[in-house]
Amino acid sequence: MRLRALLETEALGLRLLGGEEELDRTVRGVMTTDLRDPSRYLTGGELVLTGLAWRRGPRDSEPFVRLLAGAGVAALAAGEAELGPIPEDLVAACVRHRLPLFAVDEKVAFATVTEYVVRQVSSGRAGDLAAVVDRHRRLMSSGPAGGGPDAVLGLLGSDLDLRAWVLSSVGRQIGGDRPLPAQVRAELAGAQQAAARTARPAPHRVAVQGGRVYSLFPVRAADTDVRATVLSDWFLAVEADAGEWSAERLDLLHGVTQLIAVERERRDAARTVRRRLAAEVFELVRGGAPPAEIGARLRAAAPVLVPGAGGAPHWQIVVARVDWAGGDVPSGPVAQALLEEALADPAESGPDAADRIAVAHSDDKAMALVPLPGPPQDAASGEDTSEDSPGSTGVLHADRLLEVLRGPLSRGLAEDGRLTIGVSAAVHSAEGLRGALEEARHARRVAAARPGRVCVAGHEELASHVLLLPFVPDDVRRAFTARLLDPLRAYDRRHRAELIPTLEAFLECDGSWTRCATRLHLHVNTLRYRIGRIEQLTGRDLSRLEDKLDFFLALRMS
Repeated sequence: MRLRALLETEALGLRLLGGEEELDRTVRGVMTTDLRDPSRYLTGGELVLTGLAWRRGPRDSEPFVRLLAGAGVAALAAGEAELGPIPEDLVAACVRHRLPLFAVDEKVAFATVTEYVVRQVSSGRAGDLAAVVDRHRRLMSSGPAGGGPDAVLGLLGSDLDLRAWVLSSVGRQIGGDRPLPAQVRAELAGAQQAAARTARPAPHRVAVQGGRVYSLFPVRAADTDVRATVLSDWFLAVEADAGEWSAERLDLLHGVTQLIAVERERRDAARTVRRRLAAEVFELVRGGAPPAEIGARLRAAAPVLVPGAGGAPHWQIVVARVDWAGGDVPSGPVAQALLEEALADPAESGPDAADRIAVAHSDDKAMALVPLPGPPQDAASGEDTSEDSPGSTGVLHADRLLEVLRGPLSRGLAEDGRLTIGVSAAVHSAEGLRGALEEARHARRVAAARPGRVCVAGHEELASHVLLLPFVPDDVRRAFTARLLDPLRAYDRRHRAELIPTLEAFLECDGSWTRCATRLHLHVNTLRYRIGRIEQLTGRDLSRLEDKLDFFLALRMS
């Protein structure tokens, strides 16, 4: 705001005592002081309010005014409430240093002037920022992006003193000048999805980490069924309570989200090439194409997905499905958009981190082709260890993926949605892709047989009886376990004989009498008595492999 506007506001009761030619100066802030030297607290552009308590005599005015002028303040306003009319020596000093001087009527409190200036300056800053945002939006809609989300977040920080971040649906940081802790990001992502499912108008206010308040604004390019986008939407998180904001500031923040939505649309458009590559690769794999043809397509995909990588990358395949109650929201596109966000490296910030993932969808499932940057190698020998080292850098693991996704996405799925994911092993050539796709498909079926809103299974579970157990019908499962275990449970209830724990320990010790007795702190004869009682009650023989296996499966299914 300008000094002239202050003078023209009658409610402030200001009289100009000198500096009429400087009234077009801009006021950027306000400060009240009675220090002899307040310069270390000044940054320039302030209206300085003073009650003149610093003045002991006429000689004090000159150094005081000189310090203010040197600090670049916009003007000085002196109050008449304590000492009466403004001293002539102060007026003269201000004239010499070309510093505009106002007298504040004794009936006007400094707080009134301060509140007015702060309100006007804040509105001015918001207006300036709105103009910048609008200009940036027009530029982005007609040409390449000018700095992405970080550019507009920088404007919020510099012009409105707001700390803000753009986050993905799983809490990955896409934009922001400093990192947020992973736990905070996950909590904010879950809160945003939960609020979105209620259809409450934004912003959504949430307190995390001991009461720190954030205001959440969804970044959505179009009005659609919220279930079609809630699992993959970006959102803007501002460290402030938007409940105290003016309508103008809220409108500005909504404008910022629209600007970020333009960037999101641009990123989605850029994924078209990767989606097409993935669709072509999976079509060849499912169609039984020769490995040489699949390999050629992979070589074409590698420079797009892993630019600059030395050597041929290894690959993993992830299959996902999202089921909504009623079936009125197509699963394939929802799962595709979700995997593009969820499979980005959570430790890597920025919108480009997801660009290495190629995802296609077919019918009700999405399939992701995930490149691993070069064959994992043993640090000492340099040998390829991808087949026996699931912890190699960059390899996706089902348990880690579940840990990242379950918290935020469970709240977006609410009571009517379910996400199931299967993860393959890493393969190093086109010959392995068909097997990897089947692994991921079967692993997803294993995940689907488990309870929970978000379930993930990995390839390592397919080489175990665990793969078979989830597909046993419930009535068969109950009948099988009841026939073998119910007599033992009933006996334990009557006699406190601990036959079930004894059976579990015996099987875990591979039928070794000595090891099992030691583990249970029993004499071997006592152990033999208990095993004999188990065999008598069930009609089974624990020296036979098939009977041991039946007991083992019954315990696992119970």
